[in-house]
Amino acid sequence: MKILLSTTSFQDTPGAHHALLEASGFEVIRARGPLSEQQMLDLIEQNQGFDAFLNGDDRITARVIDAAAARLRVIAKYGIGLDSIDVAHATAKRIPVLFTPGVNHTTVAEHTFGLMIALVKEFWIHASAVKGGNWTRRTGHELMGKTLGVLGLGRIGQEVVKRADAFGMRCVAFDVHWPDAFAREYRVERIDSAEALLPIADVVSLHMSLGEANRGLINARTLLTMKKGAYLVNTARGGLVVEADVAEACRGGHLAGYGTDVVDEEPMQPGHPFQSIDSILVTPHISSRTYESVERQAVRAVTNLVQFLTGGKDFIQANAF
Repeated sequence: MKILLSTTSFQDTPGAHHALLEASGFEVIRARGPLSEQQMLDLIEQNQGFDAFLNGDDRITARVIDAAAARLRVIAKYGIGLDSIDVAHATAKRIPVLFTPGVNHTTVAEHTFGLMIALVKEFWIHASAVKGGNWTRRTGHELMGKTLGVLGLGRIGQEVVKRADAFGMRCVAFDVHWPDAFAREYRVERIDSAEALLPIADVVSLHMSLGEANRGLINARTLLTMKKGAYLVNTARGGLVVEADVAEACRGGHLAGYGTDVVDEEPMQPGHPFQSIDSILVTPHISSRTYESVERQAVRAVTNLVQFLTGGKDFIQANAF
């Protein structure tokens, strides 16, 4: 079996996942992702195909799947977001897509709150000023008593709510699949739509999966419905926002700040508008990159891969035939 391993946090972080993959006996070809469609196509051609991808956020498009289909048996995603994979095309080709739900919600929720606190206390502005030899002091805000709007109340959204509850925040949320018992326990108010939630919240936190229905959900029009001086946090997917519109809303002061761990094109390209705006805080897609979370996620991804390829049953499949 020949495996393409392209996720960098898997490769860069020590843990039991390395021994587990080595023990499989598979031939592992390593690359540094996220890989573009062309880079994926080149690797497939250079290596005469792969039996499996063990991938992060590489562009596994219909063209990539078609190029690999003669040999490819499975796509094992290291993570839960599947928007970089053409799952429908993989399903049509009867190629299973495996993923790793339930392994990174704690650390992503912690990162979300880190961004939230950094925004309202203006950490970036203060820290960079002091490092530059200035004693600049600006007045920030408390989170206590503010309304947090959560778009997407799955595992990660729920962990964010737990932390918001401890901070004394009021929580409102929208999700198509509503977790009644959890919402009752944490007093989360259900809002009928994403757009109805935006004007209510002092802080909006995005935890939705990305699809064509919600791509660009946060745009010039919907930003204007948000409270003047509200904050926006995104640890989900960059494509949920129109980045130029968010930049303008921050530059003009309608948004007090935007904290994000994701951009639509990663890595962020030089000259991106976010770079020149102090109220926009960007981290390089590391919300799930902790020693604890990487090992959990990687062990699950390798277990999925090995179990599937060796005829076992302990794997989690995202698509159904």
